Amino acid sequence: MLDDCRMVSLPRHRHENGSLTVVQNDDTTPFAVKRVFYLYDVPGDSNRGGHSHHEAREFIIAAGGCFDVVLDDGHNRRTFTLKHPYEALYIPAGIWRELNNFSSGAVSLVLTSEKYDEDDYVRDYDRFLKLTAEKLPR
Repeated sequence: MLDDCRMVSLPRHRHENGSLTVVQNDDTTPFAVKRVFYLYDVPGDSNRGGHSHHEAREFIIAAGGCFDVVLDDGHNRRTFTLKHPYEALYIPAGIWRELNNFSSGAVSLVLTSEKYDEDDYVRDYDRFLKLTAEKLPR
């Protein structure tokens, strides 16, 4: 399942007076975006995330600064460092994620495939592991 997580290069348009990156519901994203939110003013020693989703898929972008995203499929863990606003990390449903190691002024921009629904979240890691074990082929 971690093999389904990947970095995606976003279109980058460089100009003398600044760069522009566009994300829209076309070939840029592997899903139709239904919700956008961002995290900011996160102290460097804080952890965010600490959950997985039953249905929602996400694109996470470092709109400013940098931070790490630790992904866990219940069997393996992998860390991605996000530091460019023209790269996104695609996370399918069923992957535990934690965000940490925030630089000063970091902004985490998150685009999701679903509107907010608390029932879509798995916030307990032991429950996540149990759900993941149930998905293993027999």
